[in-house]
Amino acid sequence: MKWLLPEFIQDMLPEEAWRIEEMRREVLELMRRSGYQLVAPPLIEYSDSLLINDSADMDLRTFKLVDQLSGRTLALRADITPQVARIDAHLLNRQGVARLCYAGNVVHTQPSGLMRTREPLQIGAELYGHGGIESDLEIQALMLQCLALLDIRQVHLDLGHVGVFHALLEGAGISEELEQSLFVALQQKDVPTISALVQPLAKETQTALLALPHLYGSVDVIERARGLLPKLPAVVAALDDLQRAADSLNGKVESIGIDLAELRGYHYHSGMVFAAYHAGSHDAIAVGGRYDDLGKDFGRARAATGFSMDLRQLHGLLPLQALPKAIHAPYRQDAMLETAIENLRAQGEIVVIDLLGNSALHAELNCNRELIQRDGQWVVVEMKN
Repeated sequence: MKWLLPEFIQDMLPEEAWRIEEMRREVLELMRRSGYQLVAPPLIEYSDSLLINDSADMDLRTFKLVDQLSGRTLALRADITPQVARIDAHLLNRQGVARLCYAGNVVHTQPSGLMRTREPLQIGAELYGHGGIESDLEIQALMLQCLALLDIRQVHLDLGHVGVFHALLEGAGISEELEQSLFVALQQKDVPTISALVQPLAKETQTALLALPHLYGSVDVIERARGLLPKLPAVVAALDDLQRAADSLNGKVESIGIDLAELRGYHYHSGMVFAAYHAGSHDAIAVGGRYDDLGKDFGRARAATGFSMDLRQLHGLLPLQALPKAIHAPYRQDAMLETAIENLRAQGEIVVIDLLGNSALHAELNCNRELIQRDGQWVVVEMKN
């Protein structure tokens, strides 16, 4: 059956497509007014420019094919952030702060969550050239402003910091395989597995890593962490950043959570990470964090932080919205009618010319008014049922 689509791939019908397009325009306009400049990278690139940092997760999510022109492996982008990092590092080559935004489809080999499409419409913002907490706070505030603009309220925000995990393992001399195993076990909060994996490590490191799965909850987790984790400079700095972010966000979201075992994008991010949640969704509705090392694969490492959202997912959280009603116009070779239609459209009205002239099909045109000729003039009147 040729009309069937692959699993987790869907068409967007007019009501959804128009509303999502409005959402895209509104968010991009907010970003433009906030000083972010729009970039539009291609849907397809050489795979080695998209699969950076040896991320096995990103590799599994990415469709690949062979380029018939070069013979090299191409990939359909599964995330736009690496492309924007390439643009900042290799094309713009700015020395100061660069604020960039984007909107476009990405393609995943597997859906990233319950009831999620494999073709999200990703929109986001990235800030390059500033490594301080101030840029993290700006990005987090912008993300929340975007959600509020789309009338998505009662947001819960989770904060984490991969720098804590980095600091605890720094100098431990462990293999990449053990580090990856610890990463997976921490994500799952699998304490028995963590306990077995940390046996070769120093006692202080063992104790700290075993504490991480329990360091989640409200903002007071930060103070608990100060008492349980070693006073390493990087750990102290990470906890200070989390406290400042929590203080800054207080009152701007419904609730704030801290999770020091949250290592989302560990091979991607380098500092604070965050995720927004809503009662209407099982999955995070917006995610972001700091990724200072991403640009080095393109020859120029830059401090960077950003966030992204899927407009198709966000649309599913909003109440259904009918298409705006139009004005019905007859099909007629009449200069005055054509002028009247042009004037109405210039005022923002939707005017539909009825080519068939079949009154039985008027409901399909979604009109509640019509243009009629009265006393030699074309005027708009309410449509009779």
